[in-house]
Amino acid sequence: MKRRNFVKSSLLLPALPGIISSKSSDMPKKKKQEWYEWRVYTLKDQIQQKLVEDYFEQALIPAMNRQGSRNIGLFKELKPEAQTRLFAIIPYDEINSYLEAETKLAKDAAYQTAAAPYLAAPSTAPAYDRIQSSLLKAFDGMPTIGVPEKKDRIFELRRYESASESAGKKKIEMFNKAGEIAIFRRVGLTPVFFGEAVIGEMRPNLTYMLTFDDMAEHDKNWKSFGSDPDWKKISSMPEYADSKIVSRITRTFLAPCAASQV
Repeated sequence: MKRRNFVKSSLLLPALPGIISSKSSDMPKKKKQEWYEWRVYTLKDQIQQKLVEDYFEQALIPAMNRQGSRNIGLFKELKPEAQTRLFAIIPYDEINSYLEAETKLAKDAAYQTAAAPYLAAPSTAPAYDRIQSSLLKAFDGMPTIGVPEKKDRIFELRRYESASESAGKKKIEMFNKAGEIAIFRRVGLTPVFFGEAVIGEMRPNLTYMLTFDDMAEHDKNWKSFGSDPDWKKISSMPEYADSKIVSRITRTFLAPCAASQV
């Protein structure tokens, strides 16, 4: 009897790798985290604003789409105090795509022609005052950009700075593992992206963007978030106290430009 069972088991052994392989291939694959180039254009006047917007619409966005970069966002300030700044996000599926982008643009004849007014703007009439750039890595809890429905809407951009790298990582953990992103979604704080600054100013920091139909919805949903029992539970944990992990919050309200794919 024992020998018979042994023979049956022996016959099954060669098939096991195939069974295991089949099972593991059926498991959903984890999405790879995107990389984001985040740009802020400081402008002096509306002439520069139009030049940069035209550059994105006619040259950069089509060229980057050809490279495989989708969902490029371009935004202006909702209520600027002076001449608006322009904010841009360019997603990449991997870091090499970002590193190779400029070389590919230099070889793209259609891009070079369409971008000429921007690229060849003289020093006496530059296309912009300055560009501030950051390289962001998408959060594990939201590895790819979320494109909202195409309709009239506003966006809220938030940057959280931390006093140390470890504190910044703790805040990211709060979003990823403690459940803050899930609470956001449940109460109507619809995220567009979350990114950790790998290169850029004011590090360590993280940046994220939310979208709303209007300011009334913004106020209502943030109020719901503040009173959410799960949020209260998480935020009361000593290791997640704001005073320990966040040193400054900067927020900016934005509206999409006509060329924006987000």
